Amino acid sequence: MAPSLIWIKNIAILLLSLFFLAFGINLKMGAFRLNDPIEFLMAFFSASLVILISLVGIIYFICRFIPAKQDEFDKNETK
Repeated sequence: MAPSLIWIKNIAILLLSLFFLAFGINLKMGAFRLNDPIEFLMAFFSASLVILISLVGIIYFICRFIPAKQDEFDKNETK
């Protein structure tokens, strides 16, 4: 796969993860405005799941970005 396509894929994952992180935080804040305890629990845990999944996407982007920089640093250090 071409390096530019890999970067486009990783940036798309990061942007989608940031969008869903903001959506999950907004959903969790909205859960605290609910009056029914059952609705609160469903909204609270669904917002937590959305936030968790979006954090996995952000961690994926970071893990893909950092090793490439370390490999580049190691190559320059051995010269």
